[in-house]
Formats: sequence, C-alpha cells, structure tokens
Amino acid sequence: MTSYKDKIDPERLPQHVAIIMDGNGRWAKQHGKHRVFGHKNGVVSVREAAEAAAELGIPYLTLYAFSTENWSRPKTEVNALMRLLLQTIKDEVATMNKNNIRLNAIGDLQSLPQRNYMHLMKAIEQTSSNNRMTLTLALSYSSRWELTMVARRIAEDVVAGRCTPEEINQECMGKYLTTSSLPDPELLIRTSGEFRVSNFMLWQIAYAELYFTNKFWPEFRREDLYKALVDFQCRERRFGKTSEQLIKK
Repeated sequence: MTSYKDKIDPERLPQHVAIIMDGNGRWAKQHGKHRVFGHKNGVVSVREAAEAAAELGIPYLTLYAFSTENWSRPKTEVNALMRLLLQTIKDEVATMNKNNIRLNAIGDLQSLPQRNYMHLMKAIEQTSSNNRMTLTLALSYSSRWELTMVARRIAEDVVAGRCTPEEINQECMGKYLTTSSLPDPELLIRTSGEFRVSNFMLWQIAYAELYFTNKFWPEFRREDLYKALVDFQCRERRFGKTSEQLIKK
C-alpha cells in the first residue's frame, strides 16, 4: 500500500507544524470509557507525531496540550490530566534524548501544580542540548492570555523608559511573545472535525495553512501527519501577493 510519505517533497517541508489535539473525550465516549481513557491514549499519538516529524526533518512541532480555559473543566478530570502530564514527562525524557528532541513549553507555566512545573523544568533542562527537533508543549496557554501579557510587559517597559511608544511595531511585539525563539507555524492541524482555532497562537498563525481532519486525536497516526503535509505542499502560499507575482519570482 502506497504511503502519503512517498508523496512528500523533503525540500518543501514546513519548518514549524502546530497541532490542536482535540477529541480525546469524544473518542473515549465512543468506546464507552471515561474521558481520561481518551487522554491516556492520546499520549501514543503525541509520540507518533513527534517521532514522525523528527524523522522527516521538521525542526519545530508545537502541541496544544492544555488551555487556560481547560482549568474550568471538572476538577476530577483536571487532576487526572495533571497526573498524566507528570507521568508522561517522566516517561518520555529518555525517548526524547534518544531521538535528539528538545522539549520546550509555553504558557502560564507557573499556574501548573508545583510538581508538574518542577518536573517540566527538569525535563526541559535534561533535553536542552538536543538539536534535531524542538517539541513545544502549550500548557495553561491561550492566545488572549499571551497577548494580554505582551501588552502588560510592553507597558511596563514604556513606563520604565526601556522603550518608547514609537518603537512598538510588529517586530517589537514578536520579541515579547512566548514563542519569540520559534518561527511562526506554517501548518496548523486540528483533529476531531471541529473548524476553529480555539484561542491558539492567534498572532503566530496569521499566515499558517489550516488543515482539519475528522480523526479524533487518539486515532491520529504518522500516516495522518503525512497526509496533512501532502495537502500543505499542494497549496499556493501567496502572503498577500498574486499568483503571477510568485511565478515571476
């Protein structure tokens, strides 16, 4: 059977792929299980996507793992998610080092339970010398939270005399983002058949190609990532220009 991987042009891979991992709860419900069952099986999909992206040579992969809005979910589910996150971080460090993958995290990380925060920081340090791919987890993250923090920090710097209002432009804004060390995503994938971006990297995905799949996240495998990449490579990315301008270039 022919794989979508065979159709991928390795010279035209996106530098940064972001994924909204959605559908764990609905997948679990389909199987007559509790929502946490879906979250646990979603870890397999994380591993599949990360290893596949690294093998292809994609240098940056970002996964929307837990939003600031997710704190409002039932306490039992949130606690189970935090325990799962803690265990997954502990279990996957060796695999990340084996695959030369660096762990990174964005979001209001200080709002995580102390044990989670400490082990997350430890894992980031333990993988910091890896350079094959950067895997970023968006935890307790939302774009509105991020942009609010950017506005606050810029205001503080203006008041302190470190910059002037006239110096504030798009480049300046980018330096205050939690993703300042990452290129903007070129491809955003969302699973579960929902057609929205759910407050995720609103500034950064301004020119990203959006790809939606009906697959629930626990069902997402390498072949699904390959299919998304083939679709991405079939698109014409104009960035406001015309097709004729791109041809002349």
